[in-house]
Amino acid sequence: MLEALTLILSCQLAGEVLVLVSGLPVPGPVLGMLLLLAWLVLRGGVSERVAQTADTLLGHLSLLFVPAGVGVLVHWERVRDQWPAIAAALVLGTLITLAVTAVTMAGMQRLLAWRRGGSHD
Repeated sequence: MLEALTLILSCQLAGEVLVLVSGLPVPGPVLGMLLLLAWLVLRGGVSERVAQTADTLLGHLSLLFVPAGVGVLVHWERVRDQWPAIAAALVLGTLITLAVTAVTMAGMQRLLAWRRGGSHD
């Protein structure tokens, strides 16, 4: 488990460093996930240890929201003053995410149907 956790956190650290050094407009953890994906593709798949470690982390995902909740409470006055903008960003962000997910899913279904030689409309 330690090796898998080290791999996951090393990829995140490498992503953060690459973003800081290059100035890419991408969050470091996202770049780290892409690096982890590349590593897993090069290795030929996810090892059992990495899968178990990832499942353990996902099982305790709610703990990762504690710092965000504390931040909201610490900055409650700012949140209260700017709630319309925050609410609009949350609603629009959710709608955009749903739309992009739907378009991506439809595109993937068409691509898979095309690769199988049939149509799936």
